[in-house]
Amino acid sequence: MTDRNIWVLASHNAGKINELKAILEPRGIDLKSAADLDLPEPEETESSFAGNATLKAVAARKATSLTCLADDSGLAVDALGGAPGIFSARWAGEPRDFVRAMQRVHDELGDNPDRTARFVSVIALAKPDGTVAVYRGEVAGEIVWPPRGDGGFGYDPVFRPHGADRTFAQMSPEEKRALSHRARALDLMIHSEFEV
Repeated sequence: MTDRNIWVLASHNAGKINELKAILEPRGIDLKSAADLDLPEPEETESSFAGNATLKAVAARKATSLTCLADDSGLAVDALGGAPGIFSARWAGEPRDFVRAMQRVHDELGDNPDRTARFVSVIALAKPDGTVAVYRGEVAGEIVWPPRGDGGFGYDPVFRPHGADRTFAQMSPEEKRALSHRARALDLMIHSEFEV
C-alpha cells in the first residue's frame, strides 16, 4: 500500500472514524485517525463548519504530509437560531456528555412548536500538494423528546429525519448512513475524487 492510499481522518471521535472507514476502505483507502497517529486536536477557532473542517484537515496534512480529511458537523435547530451549530460538541462539555447537551436543546426549545432542525456536515480534504476541497451535506428533520434509541452518537437520539418514523439512534448503521449528512458530504467527495 502506498502513501497515496493512506488517508488521515483528523478526528478522535470513534463514531466518525468507524462511519468513514466503512465507506472509504472498500475504495482502497487505509484510513488512519488522528488518535492512531497521536496528532493533537487543533483548537476550532473558525466561525463556520467549513472553516473548522479546513483548519483541522490542513493541520493534519502539515503534520503527516498525507491526504487528510476532517469533518466539522453539528446540529442546527431553527428555533434556536441555528444553535448549537458549530458549538455542538462544546454544548456537551468536558468530558463530553451528550445526554446533557440533548437536555439543553430540549430546555432551550421549551414549548416552542417549531421543532425543525438539520444535521450539517462539511468535509475538508487537504492533499499533499496543498489543495483543499470542501464538501457539504445536510439532512433536515425535527427534534423529538424524550431521546429514543441506543445507536449512533451525539444528538442522534433526539433527531428524526423528515420522512422517517425513527431517530438516527433507532436506525442500524447502514440505515443511518443512507440518510446522514456526513454520508451526503462523503458522496460528493467520493464522486469528485474517485469517479471523475
